[in-house]
Amino acid sequence: MAIGLHQPILDWYAANARDLPWRRPEASPWAILVSEIMLQQTPVVRVLPIWEEWMARWPTPEALAAEPPGEAVRHWGRLGYPRRALNLHACARAITADHGGEVPSAYEELRRLPGIGDYTAAAVASFAFGRSHAVLDTNVRRVLARAVRGEEYPPTATTAAERRLAESLIPAVDAPRWAVAVMELGALVCTARGPRCADCPVAARCAWRLAGRPAYEGPERRGQTYAGTDRQCRGRLLAVLRDAHGPVPKAALDAVWDDPVQRERALDGLVADGLAEPLPGGTYRLPA
Repeated sequence: MAIGLHQPILDWYAANARDLPWRRPEASPWAILVSEIMLQQTPVVRVLPIWEEWMARWPTPEALAAEPPGEAVRHWGRLGYPRRALNLHACARAITADHGGEVPSAYEELRRLPGIGDYTAAAVASFAFGRSHAVLDTNVRRVLARAVRGEEYPPTATTAAERRLAESLIPAVDAPRWAVAVMELGALVCTARGPRCADCPVAARCAWRLAGRPAYEGPERRGQTYAGTDRQCRGRLLAVLRDAHGPVPKAALDAVWDDPVQRERALDGLVADGLAEPLPGGTYRLPA
């Protein structure tokens, strides 16, 4: 199966890969690290303009580390999950302090950076430094679930069996290109909803297609809701702080969300997560 998958997917990628700036040869390890953190649970179309502005302002870890963390949160804009901005700022400071301003190349060292999990460490080691790792994002897991295991969707959390399968498929040559090719196939063709099997380079070998595309039989997969949630409330409050360049009175925060109980819960959560800082006099600001 591995032999049958590799070349068709690599050939498809050569003809269909998107021209993304963090994939270009001149992209620095820092640029790749920033892209990987921004792309978590966020589509490319939303990430691209923010990434470009971010790299123009903070082209190196030292440049970001010199700024207060609130500036990272401010510039994160509406990408969502803003704790990623704090993690990226903390990474910049750790890289500056502990690695001479250079993103470390080893998976183990990357894994020790603030907020860096298995996927991001493997992705940066692979795409920035050419290392050989199983890079298991949602797209890769879905492609392998369908093409090899004959299942519509992977498990909700990465399993040891998935990791063993991915590691067994790593080619001896150009492993990073294989990783990004499978990722791209999942993003553009083998999508979660409405997969375009007619355009898939391995459709003739896909175990899920050959089995008649059986429906998913695992735990219920629920789409994420947003309207009316604490997450939406947090986003409204954070937008007020982000748009202000000084302390924000509590009344300005109260004005953007009607439910006082939910609003206070969301504001307390922002403070606990380090995304908002209370000041004397009942005002708030982004972290300094």
